[in-house]
Amino acid sequence: MKWTSSFIFTSKQPPADAETISQKLMHQSGMIDKLVSGIYSFLPLGLRVLKKVSNIIREEMDNTGAREILMPAIQPASLWKESKRFGKMGKDMIVFKDRHGREMLLGPTHEEVVSDIVRKYVRSWKNLPLMLYQIQTKYRDEIRPRFGIIRSREFLMKDCYSFDRTDSEAENSYLLMKQVYLKIFKRCGLNVSVHSADSGVIGGKFSEEFVAAGDCAELEIGHIFKLGTDYSEKLHVLFTDRDGTEKPVVMGCYGIGVSRVVAAIIEGNYDNSGIIWPVSVAPFLSVIVPVNMSDTTIVETANKIYENLISSGLEVLYDDRDESAGVKFVDADLLGIPYRITLGRKIAEGKIEITERRTKKPVDVEIDRVKDFLMNIVKQSSCPT
Repeated sequence: MKWTSSFIFTSKQPPADAETISQKLMHQSGMIDKLVSGIYSFLPLGLRVLKKVSNIIREEMDNTGAREILMPAIQPASLWKESKRFGKMGKDMIVFKDRHGREMLLGPTHEEVVSDIVRKYVRSWKNLPLMLYQIQTKYRDEIRPRFGIIRSREFLMKDCYSFDRTDSEAENSYLLMKQVYLKIFKRCGLNVSVHSADSGVIGGKFSEEFVAAGDCAELEIGHIFKLGTDYSEKLHVLFTDRDGTEKPVVMGCYGIGVSRVVAAIIEGNYDNSGIIWPVSVAPFLSVIVPVNMSDTTIVETANKIYENLISSGLEVLYDDRDESAGVKFVDADLLGIPYRITLGRKIAEGKIEITERRTKKPVDVEIDRVKDFLMNIVKQSSCPT
């Protein structure tokens, strides 16, 4: 992608109301745009990272045998009244009436909806165990939205629900999800700790939360729950066991704040110059920086390198702006792209300079070896190109 057509706009100053590093840097790097308090648009750069995180989650969830679905954001209040949860979230729940006067809500979570799906289709012990998950927008009318996308009124979340025949099977599902979550967060470049937690309005017998290391005191990014049979008994999610008896399924619930993960990665990976993305979630692997756009040799070489890398499936940002080298270097550091390919006077020697964002250490690479250099990085990081 070329910068001049990328819709990337950087800023020297963070917004006045920014409270956290992630909030400041996401605005300055042009990842997000604030519409009103607690409601944000993800711009192209931010959306690329959001998709990277989502894809890692999907890969690991699919590997467990969980099946992805997509449930509606609008839910009938009657379903929540059936589970006896309606009203428990207080004013955080966004409730409205449709044109027919029926009470509806914007989904803050989906235990009721997924239970309704399973009770319609699962009849026998042969249909269990079962895991269903989705990545979808949630809505909670926070009394005080804070910290940018960390505590917002609209956010992207992955929620998974397990349905088992016995408590022991449910325990296995819970432990499996715990290990999968640790793997997901590791792939995203996060250091997390796991703590016993209050189950809150989700309910259940026991829950644990995953907290990311960083500067923000708020970076809970995942929460897993042992729900037991509370929902299945109230919503009549039943199955016929081997012996012919009818029993409630044993449920578990597992959530990851996908947009929160993006903020958490930044909180744990930055310096005074900007973001430092891990390769696995970076919007681009490298940025090509010609130091002088009026130098024909530099520009022609930059174009050739760009076309070669793009044709190899590598994600590259080409800074083709008519700006000074200093401006380009500052923006490259702010965006946090893992490797900067600098084209300057060394072209005469058949070389370019590649600088790693995290260490800021430059290395000279022969022009015809640039692709191999970057492909080796992708291979070592074990991340998709």
